[in-house]
Amino acid sequence: MGTPDYYKMPSGTSHSNQRKSFPGHRSHFKPRFPIVFIICLSFLMFVSTPFFLLNRIASNLAVNSKSRIGLSFSNSGAVEPKNTVPFKMTNPEITPFERPRLVERKLLSKSQPEGDGAVVRRSIGRPELKNFDPFLLLDEFSVSPPAGFPDHPHRGFETVTYMLKDMVCLQGAFTHQDFAGHKGTIKAGDLQWMTAGRGIVHCEMPASKGAQNGLQLWVNLSSKDKLIEPAYQELEGKDIPKVEKDGVRAVVIAGEALGIKSPVYTRTPTMFLDFTLKPGAVLHQPVPEGWNAFAYVLEGEAIFGDLSSSAIGAHHTVQLSSGNGLSIWNKSNSPCRFVLIGGQPLNEPVVQYGPFVMNNKQEIIQAIEDYQRSRNGFERAVGWRSDPVGLSDAE
Repeated sequence: MGTPDYYKMPSGTSHSNQRKSFPGHRSHFKPRFPIVFIICLSFLMFVSTPFFLLNRIASNLAVNSKSRIGLSFSNSGAVEPKNTVPFKMTNPEITPFERPRLVERKLLSKSQPEGDGAVVRRSIGRPELKNFDPFLLLDEFSVSPPAGFPDHPHRGFETVTYMLKDMVCLQGAFTHQDFAGHKGTIKAGDLQWMTAGRGIVHCEMPASKGAQNGLQLWVNLSSKDKLIEPAYQELEGKDIPKVEKDGVRAVVIAGEALGIKSPVYTRTPTMFLDFTLKPGAVLHQPVPEGWNAFAYVLEGEAIFGDLSSSAIGAHHTVQLSSGNGLSIWNKSNSPCRFVLIGGQPLNEPVVQYGPFVMNNKQEIIQAIEDYQRSRNGFERAVGWRSDPVGLSDAE
């Protein structure tokens, strides 16, 4: 830039003469503005320059910070607009949870006999994982007629039977009957949430030809609920909430996922979610702090908790650490299906004898005597036998 006129000295004046003539020889330098104005202006520029520079630096930092915060990625990998919530996750590869749940251990569920000729893969309820408060058992069952689970009693907990469909060898139908006259058939995709309470005697038998497969979960009841009246919650598959988003499909059996809630009431607070992740999909699922939680892989493989860990395949139980959420990545070329189950611990003693689950040994003895003598909830067991189940063609 050029020098302003009011700072220029007369032509032909040396630098030494400039310095001499400025204070005393006003005839040699005639500024267009009063000298006082020049002094004031110089002072203002001297004082304001540092503040101007600091303001520019702060503005640049703010712009750069906004550009970094404003860019976020959806699970599909698409860049979203900059007018997003500042604390939204910016990378689907990174868990958004302050205390992410990690894999504490994994267990492979092997086939074992159960009931009358049935075969199960036991997750919870095996010697290595006897129970996981509030859960007592999880079986992936496979039953072909005439095998099944004939007349047997329960007291002190709930059974959750979920028939799975759209998977190889995980479809079919089961018929249920109890000594109070309740009966019905749950088909592929259906749910039965049974509260045994003070006592029930029932049977669970295949209702169609071929292998009938699904899951059964046992949820413990607190001491105050162990002797309540038996009850049922039954939902057809079409009535169970479902949602699909960014390559993740969720069937919300109990609890909440992807903004959808289940209508099922759980006396022991429980979440039971059936997820399918397409290849490349990512799921970040909140899990209440303080709850125990685990996953059971039905099909395919996925990475749980930490992206640097190894993928876990079908029929594995994934016991999770404490935390407020779980991240799952499907890095394979095939879909992965698993159930995520969590519940609020009861923190009560557990004494189990077969189908009876109470808080102490004396209560177990009482349950056995009540069943044998048909009293205190088992009155209708006298002379009761379930009807033979007719078989239909597999659906």
